[in-house]
Amino acid sequence: MKILTINTHSLVEQDYEHKLIQFVAFILKEQPDIIAMQEVNQSIDAPIAEELAGYCPCPNAAVPVRADNHALQVALRLQNVGISCSWTWVSAKIGYGKYDEGVAIVSLSHELEHPHYRYISRITDYENWKSRTILGAKIANEWYYTVHMGWWNDEDDPFQQQWEAAQQTLRHAETVWLMGDFNNPAELPRQGYELVQQSGWYDTYLLAEEKDSGITVQEAIDGWRNQLENPALCGNGMRIDQIWSSRKVPIAKSEVVFSGEDKISDHFGVMITLKK
Repeated sequence: MKILTINTHSLVEQDYEHKLIQFVAFILKEQPDIIAMQEVNQSIDAPIAEELAGYCPCPNAAVPVRADNHALQVALRLQNVGISCSWTWVSAKIGYGKYDEGVAIVSLSHELEHPHYRYISRITDYENWKSRTILGAKIANEWYYTVHMGWWNDEDDPFQQQWEAAQQTLRHAETVWLMGDFNNPAELPRQGYELVQQSGWYDTYLLAEEKDSGITVQEAIDGWRNQLENPALCGNGMRIDQIWSSRKVPIAKSEVVFSGEDKISDHFGVMITLKK
């Protein structure tokens, strides 16, 4: 079994159509069972989508899926080559003044059940870019969540408060997987990464028998400009995109993807392979 997470940046990316093709080609080649995505956007003025190709809506989701929605475009392209998928998406806010921006989960192996979301930020104003949600669903008797969190020391909406809110959603008897852009580097002590660890979660990167550097951001990006010079990061970049498990699960491999010529976003992705 394979699980992939990536902050896609989606329509914000230059040469988006080409990068969308690259992304789908990777999915076809690697066949990840579960895909968690962040910064999954759509144009606020695009027409409402007519063909939804495996979409499982969250109850009370207020924003409709529009025709250029990134997750929808991935699902349609998979469908066009005979691969069905089950997916859900929810928007958290207006991004860059022209996009509905949210998070998504795609399952290639089983149908999604009980998709649901909640705001984890204190800020819930749809036009405030600091509004943040967590999105989850049950897939084959386990729970999968995707999240795009804020910064540890944010004065308006700090990570610790968001994490406390997220944990209220993550309490299940079954195994829970939490994937996404945590905006808290594993390299920085006494911040968000350690808080998640101390809350009883297992970083699959540490569990993996085979791994690389794990670095998913190597350059200045929105929200982190001038931060890569922090001595604690040693100038090597940050491991802020992570996959956590509520249980100690055997992991064969953790690898950074979309980091070379196939780069599709300002973040690299992370893919893990579970031991059989």
